[in-house]
Amino acid sequence: MAKKVVNQEKTCYSAEELQEFKALILKKIEEAKRNLDMQMQAMAGNENEANDTAPTFKTLEEGSNVLSKEENARLAARQQRFIRDLEAALIRIENGTYGICRVTGKLIPKERLMIVPHATTSIEGKQKEKGR
Repeated sequence: MAKKVVNQEKTCYSAEELQEFKALILKKIEEAKRNLDMQMQAMAGNENEANDTAPTFKTLEEGSNVLSKEENARLAARQQRFIRDLEAALIRIENGTYGICRVTGKLIPKERLMIVPHATTSIEGKQKEKGR
């Protein structure tokens, strides 16, 4: 008598896989913090004044500096959100919910998590969210 093979979907990642994800996330956090430090230094070091130049040029330069500071601030805020999301992924690893789609409850494919390790939804979950 042949045994019936039941297709059981994997419901969580193994301890080894979670450690692999954790190492990837820690590396990305380190890179993101370095990038954030550079952006913060760029904002702080953008104090070059044009005191000895013509008033018109000084006005243009000040306007450019304001735009540059705003762009650096926007990039720094984005980097901070990225770091926060990566740190939240570490917490999900610790509490056993990492890799589980918050919309479908299914396991997010490993390929997706290797590219976007802080993902909380699968592609299917994202599509369901958009369809709402």
